[in-house]
Amino acid sequence: MTDTTSDPPLDTPTIKAKLEELRSEHRDLDEVIDRLVEKPPFDQLQLQRLKKRKLGLKDQIIRLESQLIPDIIA
Repeated sequence: MTDTTSDPPLDTPTIKAKLEELRSEHRDLDEVIDRLVEKPPFDQLQLQRLKKRKLGLKDQIIRLESQLIPDIIA
């Protein structure tokens, strides 16, 4: 298994652009999940995959947001 957390650091404008892209996809997935659940019967496996993808996006968003916060030496 490869470690993707060792990607080279990105500059601030690149991080902000990627964050907006990920947030947009996260919102879109939220809407898709809501529409899917509204109309039973729905595919439980598809719902689980969409939710897992949404959680993965949230993790990426958090990771990028943490790169925007300057390190504070205590």
